[in-house]
Amino acid sequence: MDFLIATHNMKKRAELERILSPLGINVKTADELGIDLTDVEETGTTFEENAKLKADSGCKESGMPCIADDSGLMVDALDGAPGVYSARFAGDHGNDEKNNDKLLDCLKNVPDDKRTAKYVACVCCVFPDGREFTVRGECHGKIGYERKGTNGFGYDPLFYIDGRAFAEYTPEEKDKVSHRGNALRLFAEEVKKYI
Repeated sequence: MDFLIATHNMKKRAELERILSPLGINVKTADELGIDLTDVEETGTTFEENAKLKADSGCKESGMPCIADDSGLMVDALDGAPGVYSARFAGDHGNDEKNNDKLLDCLKNVPDDKRTAKYVACVCCVFPDGREFTVRGECHGKIGYERKGTNGFGYDPLFYIDGRAFAEYTPEEKDKVSHRGNALRLFAEEVKKYI
């Protein structure tokens, strides 16, 4: 069964594909399907709201079941920031280097025991017949003092679990513990009720 994924991020697409393909779900981007999707303005105040905005729009415009996610980093010492603004924390949408620089700058005087954080991923699926569901996954860790590793994207070089940055994990290792992996395992269970 084909599902549209409302993202241009091919690394997110690859994560979805690895976890959903065993269920017989083929994830396709709008580009792969030759569809032009509206670039939805993320006006929600929660990850759930933004995921739903994107999934709703993609489903309406494609006529296909649409999966969309919204995810980000919540740092305890920053009262949950960058949160829903994770991709544009430093101003430019999707500029990982600037976002990581700003995060390090914001935490420069924060001691190790106060650098706790969590990654959050909310995945929403909307069907053409109006059915929909949303799941949420989290992954808890700490923000390091320097970037490590070359895998992943976003804040992965600074997000540490058990002394290793996410960017040092292989994709398969990351899938087992990540926020998106956790959300997609919940998604995989939930979607069985709909297909």
